[in-house]
Amino acid sequence: MSYQRIRSQWWFWPLLLCLTSTAWATLPLSVDGRALPTLAPMLERVLPAVVNISTVTRIEMAEHPLLRDPFFRYFFDIPNQQRQRENSSLGSGIIVDAKRGLVLSNHHVIAKADTIRVTLHDGRTLEATLIGSDPETDVAVLRIPAQNLTALPFADSDQLQVGDFVVAIGNPFGLRQTVTSGIISGLGRTGLGIEGYENFIQTDASINPGNSGGPLVNLNGELIGINTAILAPGGGNIGIGFAIPSNMARAIMEQILEFGAVRRGLFGVAVQNLTDDLARAMGLNSLDGALVTTVESSSAAEEAGLRAGDVILRLNDRPVRGASDLRTQFGLLRVGELVKVDILRNGKTLRLTGRIADPYRHYISGERLSPALSGALFGELNTDSGIPGVPVGTVDRESPAWRAGLREGDRLVQVNGQTLSSLGDIAKILRASKGLYSLRIQRGDDLILISVR
Repeated sequence: MSYQRIRSQWWFWPLLLCLTSTAWATLPLSVDGRALPTLAPMLERVLPAVVNISTVTRIEMAEHPLLRDPFFRYFFDIPNQQRQRENSSLGSGIIVDAKRGLVLSNHHVIAKADTIRVTLHDGRTLEATLIGSDPETDVAVLRIPAQNLTALPFADSDQLQVGDFVVAIGNPFGLRQTVTSGIISGLGRTGLGIEGYENFIQTDASINPGNSGGPLVNLNGELIGINTAILAPGGGNIGIGFAIPSNMARAIMEQILEFGAVRRGLFGVAVQNLTDDLARAMGLNSLDGALVTTVESSSAAEEAGLRAGDVILRLNDRPVRGASDLRTQFGLLRVGELVKVDILRNGKTLRLTGRIADPYRHYISGERLSPALSGALFGELNTDSGIPGVPVGTVDRESPAWRAGLREGDRLVQVNGQTLSSLGDIAKILRASKGLYSLRIQRGDDLILISVR
Protein backbone atom coordinates (compact mmCIF):
# COMPACT_ATOMS: atom_id res chain seq x y z
CA MET A 1 0.00 0.00 0.00
CA SER A 2 1.51 3.32 -1.03
CA TYR A 3 1.83 6.26 1.33
CA GLN A 4 -0.63 8.22 -0.80
CA ARG A 5 -3.18 5.48 -0.49
CA ILE A 6 -2.84 5.16 3.25
CA ARG A 7 -3.29 8.89 3.64
CA SER A 8 -6.50 8.83 1.55
CA GLN A 9 -8.12 6.19 3.75
CA TRP A 10 -9.58 8.18 6.68
CA TRP A 11 -10.47 5.03 8.59
CA PHE A 12 -6.87 3.90 8.57
CA TRP A 13 -5.47 6.66 10.82
CA PRO A 14 -7.00 5.58 14.16
CA LEU A 15 -5.80 2.04 13.45
CA LEU A 16 -2.33 3.28 12.53
CA LEU A 17 -2.11 5.38 15.71
CA CYS A 18 -3.31 2.47 17.78
CA LEU A 19 -0.76 0.13 16.24
CA THR A 20 2.02 2.70 16.67
CA SER A 21 1.15 3.30 20.33
CA THR A 22 1.03 -0.42 20.95
CA ALA A 23 4.39 -0.90 19.26
CA TRP A 24 6.05 1.77 21.38
CA ALA A 25 4.38 0.49 24.55
CA THR A 26 5.81 -2.97 23.96
CA LEU A 27 9.34 -1.82 23.05
CA PRO A 28 11.58 -4.65 24.23
CA LEU A 29 13.92 -4.13 27.16
CA SER A 30 16.54 -6.27 25.48
CA VAL A 31 17.62 -7.39 22.04
CA ASP A 32 19.17 -10.83 21.49
CA GLY A 33 19.35 -11.25 25.26
CA ARG A 34 21.25 -7.97 25.80
CA ALA A 35 19.72 -5.03 27.67
CA LEU A 36 19.28 -1.81 25.74
CA PRO A 37 21.72 0.92 26.85
CA THR A 38 20.26 3.56 29.17
CA LEU A 39 21.60 6.29 31.43
CA ALA A 40 18.57 6.12 33.72
CA PRO A 41 20.18 4.12 36.61
CA MET A 42 23.17 6.48 36.72
CA LEU A 43 20.97 9.59 36.57
CA GLU A 44 18.82 8.24 39.38
CA ARG A 45 21.91 8.44 41.61
CA VAL A 46 23.20 11.77 40.25
CA LEU A 47 20.10 13.99 39.96
CA PRO A 48 19.51 14.38 43.74
CA ALA A 49 22.95 16.07 43.95
CA VAL A 50 22.12 18.66 41.27
CA VAL A 51 20.45 21.85 42.49
CA ASN A 52 18.85 24.91 40.94
CA ILE A 53 20.17 28.27 42.12
CA SER A 54 18.17 31.50 42.02
CA THR A 55 19.63 34.85 43.08
CA VAL A 56 18.26 38.30 43.81
CA THR A 57 20.43 41.39 43.45
CA ARG A 58 19.19 44.75 44.70
CA ILE A 59 20.36 47.76 42.72
CA GLU A 60 20.04 51.35 43.87
CA MET A 61 18.11 53.40 41.33
CA ALA A 62 19.49 56.80 40.37
CA GLU A 63 17.16 59.75 40.80
CA HIS A 64 17.25 63.49 40.36
CA PRO A 65 18.70 65.31 43.43
CA LEU A 66 15.47 67.36 43.81
CA LEU A 67 13.53 64.14 44.39
CA ARG A 68 15.64 63.51 47.48
CA ASP A 69 14.40 66.78 49.05
CA PRO A 70 11.45 66.00 51.40
CA PHE A 71 10.10 69.58 51.08
CA PHE A 72 10.13 69.33 47.27
CA ARG A 73 8.32 66.01 47.38
CA TYR A 74 5.75 67.39 49.84
CA PHE A 75 5.18 70.65 47.90
CA PHE A 76 4.53 68.84 44.61
CA ASP A 77 2.76 65.92 46.30
CA ILE A 78 5.24 63.35 44.97
CA PRO A 79 4.73 60.02 46.76
CA ASN A 80 7.66 58.11 48.20
CA GLN A 81 8.85 55.52 45.74
CA GLN A 82 11.02 52.50 46.05
CA ARG A 83 14.59 53.48 45.22
CA GLN A 84 15.75 49.96 44.54
CA ARG A 85 15.07 47.52 41.79
CA GLU A 86 15.71 43.80 41.93
CA ASN A 87 17.47 41.68 39.35
CA SER A 88 17.04 37.92 39.46
CA SER A 89 18.99 35.18 37.72
CA LEU A 90 19.00 31.41 37.51
CA GLY A 91 21.81 28.90 37.49
CA SER A 92 22.79 25.46 38.70
CA GLY A 93 24.99 23.87 41.34
CA ILE A 94 26.34 20.58 42.65
CA ILE A 95 26.25 19.19 46.18
CA VAL A 96 29.77 17.85 46.77
CA ASP A 97 29.68 17.30 50.55
CA ALA A 98 26.41 16.11 52.08
CA LYS A 99 27.63 16.23 55.70
CA ARG A 100 28.74 19.87 55.50
CA GLY A 101 26.13 21.01 52.99
CA LEU A 102 28.72 22.25 50.47
CA VAL A 103 27.57 23.27 46.99
CA LEU A 104 29.85 24.14 44.05
CA SER A 105 28.76 26.57 41.35
CA ASN A 106 30.12 29.37 39.17
CA HIS A 107 31.18 32.75 40.51
CA HIS A 108 29.21 34.51 37.78
CA VAL A 109 26.02 32.75 38.91
CA ILE A 110 26.12 34.33 42.39
CA ALA A 111 28.23 37.48 41.78
CA LYS A 112 26.90 40.50 43.71
CA ALA A 113 23.80 38.57 44.80
CA ASP A 114 22.06 39.75 47.97
CA THR A 115 19.99 36.57 48.31
CA ILE A 116 20.88 33.06 47.12
CA ARG A 117 18.29 30.29 47.17
CA VAL A 118 18.93 26.65 46.36
CA THR A 119 16.15 24.33 45.23
CA LEU A 120 16.82 20.63 45.71
CA HIS A 121 15.71 17.72 43.55
CA ASP A 122 13.00 16.86 46.09
CA GLY A 123 11.49 20.36 45.86
CA ARG A 124 12.91 21.88 49.04
CA THR A 125 14.09 25.49 48.76
CA LEU A 126 16.88 26.53 51.13
CA GLU A 127 18.69 29.79 51.83
CA ALA A 128 22.37 29.47 50.90
CA THR A 129 25.38 31.19 52.44
CA LEU A 130 28.28 32.19 50.22
CA ILE A 131 31.50 30.86 51.76
CA GLY A 132 33.67 32.39 49.06
CA SER A 133 34.30 32.59 45.34
CA ASP A 134 37.15 33.06 42.90
CA PRO A 135 36.42 35.22 39.85
CA GLU A 136 39.70 34.17 38.22
CA THR A 137 38.54 30.56 37.85
CA ASP A 138 34.78 31.26 38.09
CA VAL A 139 34.30 28.89 41.05
CA ALA A 140 31.97 29.59 43.99
CA VAL A 141 31.39 27.61 47.19
CA LEU A 142 28.04 27.79 48.99
CA ARG A 143 26.71 26.20 52.16
CA ILE A 144 23.16 25.00 52.77
CA PRO A 145 21.64 23.23 55.80
CA ALA A 146 22.99 19.67 55.76
CA GLN A 147 19.79 17.68 56.09
CA ASN A 148 19.11 14.58 53.97
CA LEU A 149 21.43 15.64 51.16
CA THR A 150 23.02 13.58 48.40
CA ALA A 151 26.53 14.44 47.20
CA LEU A 152 28.24 13.84 43.89
CA PRO A 153 31.67 12.15 44.10
CA PHE A 154 34.69 13.71 42.37
CA ALA A 155 36.49 11.97 39.51
CA ASP A 156 40.13 12.58 38.58
CA SER A 157 39.83 14.98 35.65
CA ASP A 158 43.51 14.45 34.79
CA GLN A 159 42.55 10.99 33.53
CA LEU A 160 40.04 12.24 30.94
CA GLN A 161 40.53 11.54 27.25
CA VAL A 162 39.09 13.09 24.13
CA GLY A 163 36.19 10.86 23.08
CA ASP A 164 35.01 9.96 26.59
CA PHE A 165 31.23 10.02 26.91
CA VAL A 166 29.86 12.73 29.22
CA VAL A 167 26.51 13.99 30.51
CA ALA A 168 25.68 17.63 31.31
CA ILE A 169 22.95 18.44 33.83
CA GLY A 170 21.52 21.81 34.73
CA ASN A 171 18.71 24.31 34.75
CA PRO A 172 18.65 25.80 31.21
CA PHE A 173 16.09 28.54 30.58
CA GLY A 174 14.53 27.76 33.96
CA LEU A 175 13.72 24.18 32.99
CA ARG A 176 14.56 22.02 35.99
CA GLN A 177 16.99 19.10 35.84
CA THR A 178 17.63 18.93 32.11
CA VAL A 179 20.03 16.22 30.92
CA THR A 180 22.10 16.27 27.71
CA SER A 181 24.84 13.93 26.54
CA GLY A 182 27.88 14.04 24.30
CA ILE A 183 31.60 13.44 24.32
CA ILE A 184 34.72 15.28 25.36
CA SER A 185 35.76 17.24 22.28
CA GLY A 186 38.98 18.70 23.65
CA LEU A 187 41.07 19.13 26.79
CA GLY A 188 43.19 21.93 28.21
CA ARG A 189 41.46 24.69 26.26
CA THR A 190 43.11 28.03 27.09
CA GLY A 191 43.40 31.51 25.67
CA LEU A 192 39.63 31.88 25.24
CA GLY A 193 39.42 35.07 27.28
CA ILE A 194 36.58 33.67 29.40
CA GLU A 195 38.38 33.56 32.75
CA GLY A 196 41.74 34.58 34.19
CA TYR A 197 42.92 30.98 34.62
CA GLU A 198 41.72 28.64 31.89
CA ASN A 199 42.08 24.90 31.48
CA PHE A 200 38.68 23.99 30.09
CA ILE A 201 37.14 20.70 29.10
CA GLN A 202 35.40 21.15 25.74
CA THR A 203 32.26 19.12 25.11
CA ASP A 204 29.51 18.89 22.50
CA ALA A 205 26.89 18.05 25.16
CA SER A 206 24.32 20.85 24.88
CA ILE A 207 24.95 23.61 27.42
CA ASN A 208 22.57 26.57 27.49
CA PRO A 209 21.87 29.64 29.68
CA GLY A 210 21.02 28.37 33.16
CA ASN A 211 23.34 25.35 32.86
CA SER A 212 26.13 27.44 34.41
CA GLY A 213 27.36 25.84 37.62
CA GLY A 214 25.85 22.46 36.83
CA PRO A 215 27.82 19.22 36.64
CA LEU A 216 29.51 17.49 33.75
CA VAL A 217 29.67 13.83 34.75
CA ASN A 218 31.13 10.63 33.35
CA LEU A 219 29.11 7.48 32.78
CA ASN A 220 29.92 6.35 36.34
CA GLY A 221 28.02 9.36 37.67
CA GLU A 222 31.17 11.11 38.95
CA LEU A 223 31.87 14.83 38.71
CA ILE A 224 34.45 15.64 36.04
CA GLY A 225 33.68 19.33 35.48
CA ILE A 226 31.51 22.39 36.17
CA ASN A 227 29.69 23.72 33.11
CA THR A 228 30.56 27.38 32.71
CA ALA A 229 30.44 28.76 29.14
CA ILE A 230 29.51 28.13 25.51
CA LEU A 231 30.77 29.42 22.20
CA ALA A 232 27.67 30.91 20.61
CA PRO A 233 28.35 33.30 17.70
CA GLY A 234 24.65 33.47 16.83
CA GLY A 235 23.40 33.40 20.40
CA GLY A 236 22.47 29.70 20.43
CA ASN A 237 24.16 26.42 21.22
CA ILE A 238 26.39 25.13 18.41
CA GLY A 239 27.87 22.18 20.28
CA ILE A 240 30.92 23.92 21.74
CA GLY A 241 30.67 24.10 25.51
CA PHE A 242 33.29 24.46 28.22
CA ALA A 243 33.57 23.09 31.75
CA ILE A 244 36.03 23.72 34.59
CA PRO A 245 37.89 20.45 35.37
CA SER A 246 36.92 18.85 38.67
CA ASN A 247 40.52 18.80 39.92
CA MET A 248 40.81 22.57 39.45
CA ALA A 249 37.43 23.18 41.10
CA ARG A 250 38.34 20.95 44.03
CA ALA A 251 41.69 22.72 44.59
CA ILE A 252 39.97 26.11 44.54
CA MET A 253 37.24 24.88 46.90
CA GLU A 254 39.79 23.62 49.44
CA GLN A 255 41.52 27.01 49.56
CA ILE A 256 38.21 28.86 49.89
CA LEU A 257 37.18 26.60 52.78
CA GLU A 258 40.52 27.13 54.51
CA PHE A 259 41.12 30.82 53.87
CA GLY A 260 37.85 32.27 52.57
CA ALA A 261 39.60 33.07 49.29
CA VAL A 262 42.29 31.71 46.98
CA ARG A 263 45.82 32.60 48.09
CA ARG A 264 47.98 32.60 45.00
CA GLY A 265 51.72 32.82 45.28
CA LEU A 266 54.37 34.35 43.06
CA PHE A 267 57.12 32.69 41.08
CA GLY A 268 58.37 35.80 39.30
CA VAL A 269 58.71 34.70 35.69
CA ALA A 270 57.21 36.04 32.45
CA VAL A 271 56.74 33.65 29.53
CA GLN A 272 55.45 33.57 25.96
CA ASN A 273 54.34 30.91 23.51
CA LEU A 274 56.86 29.29 21.22
CA THR A 275 56.74 30.12 17.52
CA ASP A 276 57.63 27.77 14.66
CA ASP A 277 60.95 29.55 14.11
CA LEU A 278 61.89 29.45 17.80
CA ALA A 279 60.97 25.77 18.09
CA ARG A 280 63.09 24.86 15.06
CA ALA A 281 66.04 26.91 16.34
CA MET A 282 65.91 25.08 19.68
CA GLY A 283 65.49 21.66 18.13
CA LEU A 284 61.97 21.13 19.40
CA ASN A 285 59.51 18.98 17.48
CA SER A 286 56.41 20.74 18.82
CA LEU A 287 55.21 24.09 20.11
CA ASP A 288 54.59 22.70 23.59
CA GLY A 289 56.37 24.54 26.38
CA ALA A 290 56.72 28.18 27.37
CA LEU A 291 59.67 30.46 26.59
CA VAL A 292 60.97 32.47 29.55
CA THR A 293 61.27 36.13 28.58
CA THR A 294 61.91 37.77 31.98
CA VAL A 295 62.95 36.61 35.44
CA GLU A 296 62.24 39.08 38.22
CA SER A 297 65.11 40.05 40.47
CA SER A 298 65.13 38.36 43.91
CA SER A 299 62.13 36.25 42.90
CA ALA A 300 61.48 32.57 43.55
CA ALA A 301 62.23 31.90 39.87
CA GLU A 302 65.65 33.55 40.11
CA GLU A 303 66.43 31.63 43.30
CA ALA A 304 65.48 28.40 41.50
CA GLY A 305 68.00 29.20 38.74
CA LEU A 306 65.71 30.10 35.84
CA ARG A 307 67.09 32.39 33.13
CA ALA A 308 65.61 34.30 30.23
CA GLY A 309 65.73 32.07 27.14
CA ASP A 310 64.92 28.86 29.02
CA VAL A 311 61.98 26.82 27.76
CA ILE A 312 59.78 25.39 30.52
CA LEU A 313 58.65 21.93 29.41
CA ARG A 314 57.07 20.49 32.54
CA LEU A 315 55.88 21.80 35.90
CA ASN A 316 55.63 19.27 38.73
CA ASP A 317 55.82 16.48 36.12
CA ARG A 318 52.87 17.88 34.15
CA PRO A 319 53.50 18.90 30.53
CA VAL A 320 53.28 22.60 29.70
CA ARG A 321 51.26 23.22 26.54
CA GLY A 322 51.92 26.95 26.34
CA ALA A 323 52.21 30.22 28.23
CA SER A 324 48.55 30.32 29.25
CA ASP A 325 48.65 26.72 30.43
CA LEU A 326 51.73 27.44 32.56
CA ARG A 327 50.05 30.50 34.09
CA THR A 328 47.05 28.36 35.03
CA GLN A 329 49.24 25.69 36.59
CA PHE A 330 51.11 28.30 38.65
CA GLY A 331 47.77 29.86 39.66
CA LEU A 332 46.70 26.66 41.42
CA LEU A 333 49.86 26.36 43.53
CA ARG A 334 49.91 27.49 47.15
CA VAL A 335 52.35 29.78 48.89
CA GLY A 336 55.39 27.81 50.05
CA GLU A 337 54.67 24.83 47.79
CA LEU A 338 57.71 23.09 46.31
CA VAL A 339 57.85 23.17 42.51
CA LYS A 340 59.87 21.08 40.08
CA VAL A 341 60.53 22.78 36.76
CA ASP A 342 61.89 20.83 33.76
CA ILE A 343 63.52 23.19 31.29
CA LEU A 344 65.44 23.16 28.01
CA ARG A 345 68.63 25.25 28.06
CA ASN A 346 71.22 25.23 25.30
CA GLY A 347 69.88 21.95 23.97
CA LYS A 348 70.03 20.21 27.35
CA THR A 349 67.18 19.24 29.66
CA LEU A 350 67.55 20.32 33.28
CA ARG A 351 65.38 20.04 36.38
CA LEU A 352 65.23 23.01 38.75
CA THR A 353 63.43 23.26 42.08
CA GLY A 354 62.02 26.23 43.96
CA ARG A 355 59.20 27.36 46.21
CA ILE A 356 56.21 29.57 45.49
CA ALA A 357 56.76 32.92 47.22
CA ASP A 358 54.27 34.88 49.32
CA PRO A 359 53.09 37.93 47.35
CA TYR A 360 52.39 39.73 50.64
CA ARG A 361 55.71 39.14 52.34
CA HIS A 362 56.39 42.91 52.46
CA TYR A 363 52.90 43.84 53.71
CA ILE A 364 52.29 44.90 57.32
CA SER A 365 49.71 43.61 59.79
CA GLY A 366 46.57 45.67 60.32
CA GLU A 367 47.11 45.36 64.07
CA ARG A 368 49.92 47.91 63.73
CA LEU A 369 47.39 50.41 62.38
CA SER A 370 44.35 49.71 64.56
CA PRO A 371 42.91 46.81 66.57
CA ALA A 372 39.80 47.04 64.37
CA LEU A 373 41.93 46.19 61.32
CA SER A 374 43.67 43.17 62.84
CA GLY A 375 43.60 40.07 60.69
CA ALA A 376 44.31 41.94 57.45
CA LEU A 377 47.55 42.75 55.66
CA PHE A 378 48.18 46.13 54.02
CA GLY A 379 50.73 47.08 51.37
CA GLU A 380 52.32 50.37 50.43
CA LEU A 381 50.43 52.60 48.02
CA ASN A 382 52.20 52.69 44.64
CA THR A 383 51.78 56.25 43.39
CA ASP A 384 53.70 55.50 40.18
CA SER A 385 51.14 52.91 39.05
CA GLY A 386 48.30 55.42 38.91
CA ILE A 387 46.07 52.94 40.80
CA PRO A 388 44.52 54.63 43.84
CA GLY A 389 44.39 53.20 47.32
CA VAL A 390 46.35 51.06 49.73
CA PRO A 391 46.23 47.39 48.63
CA VAL A 392 44.69 44.87 51.02
CA GLY A 393 46.36 41.47 51.24
CA THR A 394 45.02 38.37 52.95
CA VAL A 395 42.21 38.78 55.49
CA ASP A 396 41.80 36.08 58.13
CA ARG A 397 38.28 34.72 58.38
CA GLU A 398 36.31 35.88 61.44
CA SER A 399 38.95 38.50 62.26
CA PRO A 400 37.90 42.10 63.10
CA ALA A 401 38.95 43.19 59.60
CA TRP A 402 36.89 40.37 58.03
CA ARG A 403 33.84 41.22 60.13
CA ALA A 404 34.22 44.86 59.11
CA GLY A 405 33.92 43.77 55.48
CA LEU A 406 37.50 43.92 54.19
CA ARG A 407 38.47 41.28 51.64
CA GLU A 408 41.65 40.29 49.87
CA GLY A 409 42.18 42.33 46.72
CA ASP A 410 40.39 45.43 48.04
CA ARG A 411 42.06 48.82 47.83
CA LEU A 412 41.59 51.21 50.76
CA VAL A 413 40.99 54.62 49.16
CA GLN A 414 39.71 56.81 52.01
CA VAL A 415 39.54 56.74 55.80
CA ASN A 416 36.94 59.01 57.42
CA GLY A 417 36.51 60.79 54.11
CA GLN A 418 40.24 61.59 53.81
CA THR A 419 42.08 60.33 50.74
CA LEU A 420 45.21 58.28 51.43
CA SER A 421 48.55 59.20 49.90
CA SER A 422 50.59 56.59 51.79
CA LEU A 423 50.21 53.61 54.11
CA GLY A 424 51.25 55.78 57.06
CA ASP A 425 48.21 58.02 56.55
CA ILE A 426 45.94 55.25 57.87
CA ALA A 427 47.50 55.26 61.33
CA LYS A 428 47.55 59.08 61.51
CA ILE A 429 43.87 59.39 60.63
CA LEU A 430 42.80 56.59 62.95
CA ARG A 431 44.74 58.02 65.90
CA ALA A 432 42.67 61.21 65.53
CA SER A 433 39.42 59.25 65.33
CA LYS A 434 37.23 58.35 68.27
CA GLY A 435 35.44 55.03 68.10
CA LEU A 436 33.51 54.83 64.85
CA TYR A 437 35.18 55.50 61.51
CA SER A 438 34.45 54.79 57.84
CA LEU A 439 36.47 53.16 55.09
CA ARG A 440 35.91 53.70 51.38
CA ILE A 441 36.96 50.58 49.47
CA GLN A 442 37.63 50.01 45.79
CA ARG A 443 36.53 46.45 44.97
CA GLY A 444 36.76 45.71 41.29
CA ASP A 445 34.66 48.36 39.56
CA ASP A 446 32.68 49.19 42.71
CA LEU A 447 33.26 51.78 45.43
CA ILE A 448 32.04 50.51 48.82
CA LEU A 449 31.65 52.43 52.06
CA ILE A 450 31.91 50.41 55.28
CA SER A 451 31.84 51.40 58.93
CA VAL A 452 34.30 50.04 61.47
CA ARG A 453 34.10 50.19 65.26
